Amino acid sequence: MSFRTVLIENPCRLYYQSGYMVVRKEDDTVKIHLSEISYIVLQTMQVNISAYLLSELAKQKVSLVTSDEKCNPIGQYLPLYGVHNVSKRIGEQLAWGEPIKKRVWQRIVKDKIHQQARFLEEREYPEAKVLYRIIPEVRSGDTTNREAQAARIYFQALFGKEFRREQDSAVNAALNYGYAILLSMVNREIVSRGYLTQQGICHRSEYNAFNLACDFMEPFRPAVDQLVVDYLPSVFDSEVKRVLVDVANRGVSYRDGSYRLSSVVSLYIQDCLNALNKKITVDEIEAFEVA
Repeated sequence: MSFRTVLIENPCRLYYQSGYMVVRKEDDTVKIHLSEISYIVLQTMQVNISAYLLSELAKQKVSLVTSDEKCNPIGQYLPLYGVHNVSKRIGEQLAWGEPIKKRVWQRIVKDKIHQQARFLEEREYPEAKVLYRIIPEVRSGDTTNREAQAARIYFQALFGKEFRREQDSAVNAALNYGYAILLSMVNREIVSRGYLTQQGICHRSEYNAFNLACDFMEPFRPAVDQLVVDYLPSVFDSEVKRVLVDVANRGVSYRDGSYRLSSVVSLYIQDCLNALNKKITVDEIEAFEVA
């Protein structure tokens, strides 16, 4: 099973050789077997990558994230076909009815607020009690927008009453970077199962190619938030990015054990899809706790 997140920060050449990705730099050469790689993040624009390697990455369902001139994630390379019966999966997705989509979204929002409340409770913020009280108030489809109410309380508890997500700051830059890495993880899982990232259950913007991923990633955002709070950057630099890129390997409590975040993301998404396809009930979606 793949488990590595590979961060490419320096100029190099990437190519395929006998099952390995070869990273050739001016003074060094490293080989990594493709079966070990989940994600590759290109943190520099000075990378030469072979078409052969791109083809093999797609076959192995490895996610490749590219960055812009400011080293912020800007694009993602994913396979066109995640499974052999992709047309059937898309047909299932288009048949999801509004009632089941609203119930699954209700569960996602409850899980997100629970993770936020638990994090505040661990750090002994009194606002945790407020968030716990909001959870049972979340209705089907979150028609009363409890998600936004909880988010406002949560972020102001962590970063101060004057904090706004739209502000230009090192904290927001770090959050956005971490969320982009998380989004790429979720996109990979959706595509590998043959579903469309564009067709969401709550997010439905015609300008967003990742509506479904934006839905499914919500409960996992606190994993990024915890890293940002622990480092609380005054400057958003390469060291902070290295920490955030490794979010996939964070520990998560799940089914009486400890798993990597990327594994739990995969299992949670499968549960949500099964619920949307009415193979399990919404209540059977497994809970988790970000460690």
